[in-house]
Formats: sequence, C-alpha cells, structure tokens
Amino acid sequence: MDKLSSIEGKLIVSCQALEDEALHSSFIMSKMALAAYMGGAAGIRANGVEDIKAIKKEVNLPIIGIIKKQYPNSDIKITPTMKEVEILYGENVDIIAFDATDRVRPNGESVKAFIEKVKQTYPDQVLMADISTVEEAIMAEKCGVDFVGTTLVGYTNYTVEDNSLEVLEEIIRRINIPVIAEGNFDTPEKAKKAIEIGAYAVVVGSAITRPTCITQKFVEQLK
Repeated sequence: MDKLSSIEGKLIVSCQALEDEALHSSFIMSKMALAAYMGGAAGIRANGVEDIKAIKKEVNLPIIGIIKKQYPNSDIKITPTMKEVEILYGENVDIIAFDATDRVRPNGESVKAFIEKVKQTYPDQVLMADISTVEEAIMAEKCGVDFVGTTLVGYTNYTVEDNSLEVLEEIIRRINIPVIAEGNFDTPEKAKKAIEIGAYAVVVGSAITRPTCITQKFVEQLK
C-alpha cells in the first residue's frame, strides 16, 4: 500500500477504448496515458494486457488493471473470473479491480466466494472492488478488499437513478477502507468535491479520453 500513497488525493485517468471506438489501439491508449501523465495524473486505469504493456512503456505510474470480458448469463464484465485475475496478476499491475456488485456472476459464484478465492490465491495483490451501492461496499470491505470504487453507481439496473456523489459520501461514512471515486465525476468541480468529502482518489475516464462522448455532449447542447 505504501507504493500507492502517491495516488492519495490525486487524479487517476482511465485510458480505455472499446473495440467499436475510433481510438481502439494499445498504441493510442499508451499515448493517452502519456498525455495524462504530462497533465499531472498520478495513476492510470487500463483494460487488457496489450494496453497495460504499452502503457507501462510510456509511463511509470500506478496502474489499476482490469480485463473486460462478457460471459453467458451474466452482466458482470469487469474482471469477472479467476482467469482474468490470473492474467492481470501476471502483468504485475498495482491494483486489480473487479465487479463486486450483487449481479449474477459467471457460474453463479457469489461475490464473497470470488473475493475469498482471489485473496487465498494472490494474498499479496492489492484489490479494488467496483461497486454500485453502499451495501455492496460494506460487503466488499468485510471480504477484505483494499479499496472500494464507486465505478458502477448508475450502471446497474437498480442504481440508474442514484447520484454518484451522494452514494460516495454515504460509503465514506460507512466503511473504513479507502474509497476511490469513479463513475460520472466528469468535471473538475465534481472531482474536487469527491476529494473534499473524503475520497482517497478520483478516476476520470470519458471526460478526458473519449472524444466521441465529449463531442456528443457539445452537439447535444447545440441542438
């Protein structure tokens, strides 16, 4: 955890592009990470081995690593099984993040059983639970994760109306481990507010690294 003290109170930039996006390329994501570093980012969140390898060549910043993969009969996409954890562990990422929501996991495994298995197999790995509710955050803490992230607030079918900042504030009140603000902290003002109310760090993605989304916001305002 000492290694990760450099992200406390700072900005982490999520450098990801899905396959159907114009910037989908490990080379481009590595340059996104470099641009984020040059702008003062203290960490990077990255998806997939190729992107992580390329980013490591460009910047020496703590990396939150994930692998997005869809399995049948499950809505869990962020590092859903031990297979993805094993791959990320092999890449020596600083933090492995995974979906820790109450939704159905691949093979019907409970989030508690999944976290216990990860901790038993890789006891030295720092873990971040991406959650969508206060209750999920409390469960993740009980299971022994190192960080909780509000990554999925508003992205599960039972939180679509929830306010990320309000959920963040309640989680910070209810648990004792560090909470990373992520998900819809899309302005400097919101990011600053997250830190002010006690977030350990704040992750910003689309508002910095997804020009199609940024363009769409401008277009919508001009209509």
